[in-house]
Amino acid sequence: MEILFLGTSSMVPTKERNHSGILIRYKSETILVDCGEGIQRQMKIAGAKLARITKILISHWHGDHVLGIPGLMQSMNASGYNGKLQIYGPVGTRRFVKKMLDVFAFDNKIAFGVNEIKDGKFFQNGDFVLEAKELKHNVPTLGYSLAEKDRRKINIKYIKKIGIPIGPLLGELQKGKSIVWKDEKVDISKAAKIVKGKKITIINDTLPCGNADALAKGSDLIICEATYSSDLKNKSKKHMHMTAAQAAKLAKKADAGKLVLTHFSARYKDTKELEKDAKKYFKNVCCAKDFMRIEV
Repeated sequence: MEILFLGTSSMVPTKERNHSGILIRYKSETILVDCGEGIQRQMKIAGAKLARITKILISHWHGDHVLGIPGLMQSMNASGYNGKLQIYGPVGTRRFVKKMLDVFAFDNKIAFGVNEIKDGKFFQNGDFVLEAKELKHNVPTLGYSLAEKDRRKINIKYIKKIGIPIGPLLGELQKGKSIVWKDEKVDISKAAKIVKGKKITIINDTLPCGNADALAKGSDLIICEATYSSDLKNKSKKHMHMTAAQAAKLAKKADAGKLVLTHFSARYKDTKELEKDAKKYFKNVCCAKDFMRIEV
């Protein structure tokens, strides 16, 4: 699973930081979380192909998180997109998408579906589950998690020892089914082990809240907004955002593996102050930069 940061600024972009956008690549899926202005250009610079996007997850409908959607969809069409893009977002998303696309004169539109969601699991396949929870912002806002399903990994050393060839029998073991080899039942506990799936959580604009804590619990990686440092806590509360310290406290409470901060106010020319603020409460933390990549 690879995470690519396409934009790490908040409402106002800077020379170094674009509006919000995070790309998650996992097997056949390429999932874009938010699509601020300029995201398609960021993807071009990063070498990420527009035609591979399968889903867009919208946290909320403030402009810095969605203004790039019409241009992205237009360019996807020009890039020969032949899939069906699925757009997910909070209640009101269908209305906003319709109004947004009605404004522009599209020659052709790609196939797409719009899905309004609230709390809970809203997509799953054989590899992973997507879940959303409502956050506490001044418009309807969702946080998202992607949880990889547990899987069985074949013990190659043991398999070679007893002589099972590569083929359908190994597939049965990966499904957790018992098999017989040379008239003897194979011990599934020796032939394969359970590998726990990874979990990443993205917490965008919000005040600290119980739903953010619940969504983040047990995450290997939390990506969380940190618009301000603690000395601007009152300003942060007024605009319904989190400070770097509050994001760190969330990660500590969630027993997370790693915390990456993003969505920084344009007032911060560098993010050392925010990282220092967070490290008082959670050590394994860093600040995202545009085009930074993380593998989970």
